[in-house]
Amino acid sequence: MQNTHTDFETQFERKIDAEEKIEPKDWMPEAYRKNLVRQISQHAHSEVIGMQPEGNWLTRAPSLKRKCILLAKIQDEGGHGLYLYSAAETLGVTREELVEALHEGRAKYASIFNYPAVTWADIGAIGWLVDGAAIVNQISLQRTSYGPYARAMVRICKEESFHQRQGYEIMVKLAEGNAAQKAMAQDAMERWWWPSLMMFGPHDAESAHSAQSMLWKIKRQSNDNLRQKFVDQTVPQAEAIGLTIPDKDLKWNEARGHYDFGDIDWDEFNRVVSGNGPCNRQRLQHHVKAHEDGAWVRDAMSAYAARQQPNA
Repeated sequence: MQNTHTDFETQFERKIDAEEKIEPKDWMPEAYRKNLVRQISQHAHSEVIGMQPEGNWLTRAPSLKRKCILLAKIQDEGGHGLYLYSAAETLGVTREELVEALHEGRAKYASIFNYPAVTWADIGAIGWLVDGAAIVNQISLQRTSYGPYARAMVRICKEESFHQRQGYEIMVKLAEGNAAQKAMAQDAMERWWWPSLMMFGPHDAESAHSAQSMLWKIKRQSNDNLRQKFVDQTVPQAEAIGLTIPDKDLKWNEARGHYDFGDIDWDEFNRVVSGNGPCNRQRLQHHVKAHEDGAWVRDAMSAYAARQQPNA
């Protein structure tokens, strides 16, 4: 007796409810598959685009040690992109389709990477704040319902914790330095704080995908809950090194057991997400050029692989 669509859907929902992973060969609703492709590809694009502002500082790092650390971090991010593209491919989409969607503006990446890194302190702020925000989100994704995505996140989270620590260590050293160095660290904090809060996306009630993603356990925690966790863990870190968070409304709420914080500039968020941030065009043009310049390498690899096949 053949299974009906209803039977497959029932089995899918049972696995979700039982906290069992959905695997590539399992039946899944088409909307679940599309939701995953959108989220995983956006995550992959973010890792790869995020290499650009840091790569621009490789030749200007203040010491050989700093250069080696930054190079290792950038290589990690490239690897994260590859893990995530591979996870997306298990859903029946090709790498070429994912990259094409990015280049044509049909796929997005994290809005944070459309801001410029103008000083060395920005590299510290990116590691501490941006990667710190990413970790808060990604720890919960280790329990996402899709198996390949969850397993990729285990390794990614381990490496992101290194990224966050190296960024914070840069800020510690600058905060301990002379007046100009501390001012540089404070300036980076003031420019990166609010974009870091925007990384978690719009309020839950205004998010187009959050509700369904939560039901399917693709997402495990809401945007607002994750944003609150990030604020709660980061404020004491800033206080420990003497940096001031640029939010006049920030204060500890004893009754809630959390920090209260000010309103995000959602107009700026929507402007950057829509492609009108400080570096949107620059970031995408750089990626398109790098992809086109590397076409000969991909062609050569494909030709070599074809020659290794028997009876080719």
